[in-house]
Amino acid sequence: MDGGTLLHALNLAYELATLALTTLGLAVVFGLLGVMNMAHGEFVMIGAYSVVTVQQWGWPLVSALPLALALAVCAALGWAVERWLIRPLYQRPFDTLLATWALAMLLRKLVEAIYGKGYRNIESPLGAPMQLGSLQYPVYRLVLIALAVALMVGLYFWYRRSAAGLRVRAMTANPVLAQALGIHTRRLASQAFVVGVMLAGAAGVLLAPLVRIEPGIGVDYLLDAFFVLVVGGLGTLGGFAGGVGVIGGAQALTSSLAGQTSGYAVVLMLSIVFLWLKPDGLFARR
Repeated sequence: MDGGTLLHALNLAYELATLALTTLGLAVVFGLLGVMNMAHGEFVMIGAYSVVTVQQWGWPLVSALPLALALAVCAALGWAVERWLIRPLYQRPFDTLLATWALAMLLRKLVEAIYGKGYRNIESPLGAPMQLGSLQYPVYRLVLIALAVALMVGLYFWYRRSAAGLRVRAMTANPVLAQALGIHTRRLASQAFVVGVMLAGAAGVLLAPLVRIEPGIGVDYLLDAFFVLVVGGLGTLGGFAGGVGVIGGAQALTSSLAGQTSGYAVVLMLSIVFLWLKPDGLFARR
């Protein structure tokens, strides 16, 4: 494989890995619980600002502190949001959309008040390139691709093979029957929401060295995640993987040929076509 082809393949893998990481949290919350969390992007933002905070404290970024801080903050926020905001609004999708949209604006303004509106950049110790034949490629991007693959494989085995995954599948398939069989569906739903929020925060930590960090970065991540779920379908790993492949592949290919704006336009048109012709997505839960 020549250097140009390898570079395009690695860039595509990187785009897909980024999209998978930033979508996974919303896939858990929206796909399993039916809650369209409009604050999903803001939880990704909180993860990125956790890295900024650790950098301000003078701690090394290679430590686990940024991830631990993001997971702790997102877990606490996720539990409080599910308990006091989402739980009274289950089965009322429009109301949860409005409530989480208001939450997103509140979180954005709080971050602006604490950190300001300016951009922040993070220098990663893994930013140096690695020699791959005749090509040099950033080590951190390769690490991110490997982490995304490992996460997807681990999630598949957890969802399909573990007792916890079985309970989640039972709850999403028939919550009334699951509760009658002794599954504590309310507690399980709360845990699923918290896990989804924590995954969003973890994605923000992992992407922080690669993006410009500012209070509005969450909007783009929310839109991309929504488009992935529209195309792939809700509630299945196949739908998640299919949506990431279609949206990420179309956006990366179009952006490389005609620019980033054209890439966004193609993604939007694809989502509209799927909503019109195949509203359940490629692999919707039956």
